[in-house]
Parts: sequence; structure tokens; C-alpha cells
Amino acid sequence: MAANRKLLAVAVACAAAVIGVTGCSSDGDKDPFDGMSADKIADKASKASKDAGSFTMKGKMEQKGEQNNIEFSVAESGDCKGTMGSPKKGTAEFLSVGKVRYVKGDDKFWESSGGGAVAELVKGRWVKSAEQNSACNPDDMFKSDKLKNLKREDDAEVDGQKAAVLTKKKGSETTTFYVAMEGKPYFLKVVNKGSDDPGSVTFSDYGKNVDVKAPPASEVVDPKKIAAGS
Repeated sequence: MAANRKLLAVAVACAAAVIGVTGCSSDGDKDPFDGMSADKIADKASKASKDAGSFTMKGKMEQKGEQNNIEFSVAESGDCKGTMGSPKKGTAEFLSVGKVRYVKGDDKFWESSGGGAVAELVKGRWVKSAEQNSACNPDDMFKSDKLKNLKREDDAEVDGQKAAVLTKKKGSETTTFYVAMEGKPYFLKVVNKGSDDPGSVTFSDYGKNVDVKAPPASEVVDPKKIAAGS
């Protein structure tokens, strides 16, 4: 009977927590990184994020006082697709399939990078990049060898998910990493302040299917023609 009363008391406490009256403790409140150094937490996050195979990244970065937006999804194969741009320089879609990159921009994007003649020549079509390598390598994004000399701060939340907060300071620059404390220890967010290129990115949809295909050949412009026409 005493055990039943105890269970009932716990249930009432949890119900109250749902409507915002009080707290409800459980094993889920335990710190999964208890006893670990900040560097060790970052190492676990790096491995988990790479091992997920796929993910989506969305961010805002400032360069020379101008805000740039970027969003892309990486497939398990390492291929990726996304968009990037700014109010001043226009917006472009990009694809990275195998070791080939493709870019399709709006008029403002091509005018800012190649002039009006180029914008007219490639209007509505993809341009194959001369760079023959993958643009979205998870190994490059989640390099654990660069996540050293970190300090753990107070925990926080990222889109409702509890996160361990790790900071790295170098001169006036501070980079803050948010690592999921529930489920697998994925990176949830990274914020950079005090640098020449401040910004923040969030990560989501780890392990979800991402379909990336090269555009039809009829929609691709040979970059040599752009050089000839510019």
C-alpha cells in the first residue's frame, strides 16, 4: 500500500509538471555526460554526428557587414543540396553529386558574380562547377581534432531539446557548441561571436533520408560557354 501511495505521488508530480505547476524528476534528468571533460563531450558529439550519415544544416553568417543565409542537406553518400544567398548578392541553389558541383542562381546572383551577359546566358539553368570535389563532407564539418581546450558552461535548450553547452575562446573570438543531452549526442547548434565572420548554424534531421540527383544534361550549361560569352 505504501508503495502504491509513493507511485501515485510521483504520478501527480509529473502531471503537475505538464501543466507547469512544479517539477518532475526522473532518470531522464541525469546528466549523460557526468564526469566527462568538455573535450570528451565534443569528441562524442563529433563521432555521433558523422555516424548519423545524413543531416540538415541551416545558418546565418555575416561577411563584411552583410548577412548571408545558407541551408543544405547532406545525404549518407556525401552528396548534398541546398540554397545560399544574401539580399545584396542574390540567391543560388547548389548540388554536389559525386565530385561534381552544380549551381543555379537568380539574376541578381549571376549579375553580381559575372555581369548581365552571364545572367542572360545561364538564366534558369545549372552551371557545372570547375571544382571537382565534394562540397559537403561530414568529416570536414565535424572534425574532432579541432574541438580542443573547451569549457563546459550551464546547460541550455535548442528548439526544446536540452543541450550541454561547450565554449572555445581564442582571443576575442568565442565559439559555442550545443550538444544534445537526450538520445544520441548530436551537435544541435554552433554560434561564433567576435570573429570577422560571426554567425550561427543549427543542425537537424540526423539520419533522415536525403535524395540528391544531378540535374538533366539539357538543363546544364558548360562553364566554357560562360567564359566565351562574358
